Amino acid sequence: MYQKLEECPACKHTLLTNYLICEDHAASKESFALVQCKKCSLVITNPRPDQDHIGSYYQHSDYISHTNKANNPVNWLYKQVRKITLAHKTSLIKSHSDQKRILDFGCGTGLFIQHLQKDGFIATGFEPSPQARTIAENLTGLPILDNLKQLDNKTFDIITAWHVIEHVHELRLTLKALRKSLVDDGLLFIALPNHKSHDAQHYGSHWAAYDVPRHLSHFNRVSLEKLAKECKLNLIKTYPMKFDAYYVSLLSEKYKTGKTNYLKAFQVGMKSNQQARKTSEYSSLIYVLTK
Repeated sequence: MYQKLEECPACKHTLLTNYLICEDHAASKESFALVQCKKCSLVITNPRPDQDHIGSYYQHSDYISHTNKANNPVNWLYKQVRKITLAHKTSLIKSHSDQKRILDFGCGTGLFIQHLQKDGFIATGFEPSPQARTIAENLTGLPILDNLKQLDNKTFDIITAWHVIEHVHELRLTLKALRKSLVDDGLLFIALPNHKSHDAQHYGSHWAAYDVPRHLSHFNRVSLEKLAKECKLNLIKTYPMKFDAYYVSLLSEKYKTGKTNYLKAFQVGMKSNQQARKTSEYSSLIYVLTK
């Protein structure tokens, strides 16, 4: 059921040091250890549920990216912000490319695909969760892929992975498969939480974006760029996701104190974004990569 890694899944280095102990606040209330690779600085959940058992940790009512339900005020807020970020992501893609063939890897319930369809993109979705995949297929009218082998012989101008790579068990295998599916001048957009941000430092083990054990890997800019190089990808640009600081702080505040404190979360989120203007260490970052 649990898998203990003896080497870093990104660089294969074997020296892993203790980093944090975090609780699964969202579902099981179990505790999980985080360790950090001394070579590439990637932080990983270790031990972690194996691929056959990880699915049970997604089966809770508040996991909104797999259900679309707004059954509490925080999820309602998430849905309102998501409407803005869908448009922002599309604009960002169009600022880099005028091509239309796009794969949304880890598409969840298909909302981004639906948005792309309305904007004239030829979109394909990939989603391993049966529950989310069914919702996505009903929403978009498209068959949604669920296995990396289904990407064989398919190429795309653009691939997006919005807060997805931190969930995958096979980091190198996944990124290499995505690279193979890119045309030669294609673009890969990856969004990830950044554990070097102020809100991560402020909340420590209560930082919601650790989201153990669903998040198996925990990146900063350095570890992502090193993983990209291992997979023959080049980082060309990064962008901030400023809304994440507020949403993550809101969840983190509840995990830390047991209460939903909008004012305190707003203050921490604002400070995180203010500090990041100098350090570039935003709560989440979008990385743009090429072959």
